[in-house]
Amino acid sequence: MSLSKAAQTNGHLWGARSRIWADVQEGQFAPAYHAVLAHAGVGPGTRHLDAGCGAGMAAALSASLGAKVAGLDAAEGMLAIARERTPLGDFRLGDIEALPFEDDSFDLVTGFNAFQFAGDPAQALREAGRVTRPGGMIVIMTWGDPAGMEAASLVAAMKPLLPTPPPGAPGPFALSDETALHQFAANGGLRSVEVRDVDTPWYYRDAKTALAGLGSSGVAVKAIEHSGEDAFIEATLEALAPFRQSNGSYRIGARARFLVAAP
Repeated sequence: MSLSKAAQTNGHLWGARSRIWADVQEGQFAPAYHAVLAHAGVGPGTRHLDAGCGAGMAAALSASLGAKVAGLDAAEGMLAIARERTPLGDFRLGDIEALPFEDDSFDLVTGFNAFQFAGDPAQALREAGRVTRPGGMIVIMTWGDPAGMEAASLVAAMKPLLPTPPPGAPGPFALSDETALHQFAANGGLRSVEVRDVDTPWYYRDAKTALAGLGSSGVAVKAIEHSGEDAFIEATLEALAPFRQSNGSYRIGARARFLVAAP
C-alpha cells in the first residue's frame, strides 16, 4: 500500500512506542471517548469508523456497546494492538486522506486528534464526509482551550525540543479556538452542528510512568529524535514538578474539545 509522506511520517512517529502509548497514555483520553460515544448514541448496529484509530481504545469501547467498528491508521504497531483488543473489528493500514471504504458506509466517523495531522486535512475531512451516510455524524476532537489548562504546560515543554516548524505551521492548540475549529470543518465541506468540551484529567502513579506515557506520543518521539532522550526527560520532569502529589503520583488537569459535524 502506498502512503502519503505525511502518513509515513506519522506512522513512524506514533508507531515507535505504540505499546507504551496503549498501556499508559491512551487511557488518559478515555473520558473524551466515552463522551463522544454517548453523544452519538452508539449502540447495537452502529457502524463506526475511527479514522486515525491508534491502538484502538475508542473502537474497543464502541464495540463493547454493540457497534460494528472499523479503524484506519498509518502505524502498523498501533493496528496490531487494536486488532488484539477487538478481534472482530476491521482495522486497516492506510491514509485518512484516501479512506478504503465505500460511500455512505458508516453512521459515525470519529477523528480523535487525527484529522489535523493529515498532510491535507481538508481532503481527510472530505473523505470522512464521503464515507458517512446521509444523516450520519462526524466528530473532530482536538485539545480544549489551553488557557488555564494544566496539561498545556507539558505541551509547551516540548516546543524547544522540536525542529523549527515551517512558517505558518499551526501550533498544537490551533483548533482549540472554536471559530478556527468551525472553519476547519467547513474547509472539508462539513456542516458544523455543535462544539462540546470534556475534562480528561491525567494521572500517573509515579515519575517513571509519567515519563513513559508522555514520551510515547508522536510529538514526543519527534522531540526525542531531534533533541535526545535526556533533554526530553529533563524538560518533562521540570514541567511535571508542580503536579506531584504527596505520595509521588501526578495529577494534571486536561480538556478535550470536540466538534460534531454532518456531511
